Amino acid sequence: MSKMKRKDYEKELRRLQAELCHLQAWVKLKGLRVMIVFEGRDAAGKGGTIKAITERVSPRVFRVIALPAPSDRQKSQMFMQRYIEQFPAAGEIVIFDRSWYNRAGVERVMGFATREQVERFLQLAPQVEKYVVDSGIVLIKIWLEVGQEQQELRFKARIDDPVRQWKLSPMDVESYRRWYEYSRARDQMLDVTDSKHAPWYLVHSDDKKRARLNIISHILGTIPYKKVPAEKVKLPKRDGKHKYDDRKSLKGRKFLPEKY
Repeated sequence: MSKMKRKDYEKELRRLQAELCHLQAWVKLKGLRVMIVFEGRDAAGKGGTIKAITERVSPRVFRVIALPAPSDRQKSQMFMQRYIEQFPAAGEIVIFDRSWYNRAGVERVMGFATREQVERFLQLAPQVEKYVVDSGIVLIKIWLEVGQEQQELRFKARIDDPVRQWKLSPMDVESYRRWYEYSRARDQMLDVTDSKHAPWYLVHSDDKKRARLNIISHILGTIPYKKVPAEKVKLPKRDGKHKYDDRKSLKGRKFLPEKY
């Protein structure tokens, strides 16, 4: 399949983003709680997909959570505790850019968690997610799967591009080396946590444009919603009773240089 043309992609993305705005209004109106989990290999396209979802909606409704490595205090807590703190309240859609599944992925492969800790997590995760879903939260889990060749191309592009070098960490380089270990970890995770109440949906992401559109379309199809009629807004006349020369009052202030 050929890669999607940018013009076609941008047209369809704009249409889907408009639907996300309708979804946003419905979620607020009905007080829904939605949680979207994004996982996948490094350079699979999670960040770009999340940006495509959130760039036209309110950050007060769509909250993106990308937690750093746990602090010493958090390491002493129940493993899921710091994630549960971020779960949605009524009228919110929380997007996890990586999630509690770090334990089954990077922590397992890099040796940050013991075998017993990983096995315990895999045993408990479906139970916790059952509780989450039973509480009324809509849980959507998405795994982005990028091929070896495409991942290599994206890593090399990050190495050569100064505005993308920050995306390539020593951990990413090590994950590149351990491709097959990640594959085994992924497969065991899917075997155990791909449940009826919280299924995984896999997306081929070699073509980022198609992947983004397919993911947004899936989200819109998973959450039943209706268009909420928008209130008509009419701007009132400015109150001219106490006119004030607010341009003149700024004279002598420091404005930044107009280089453009």
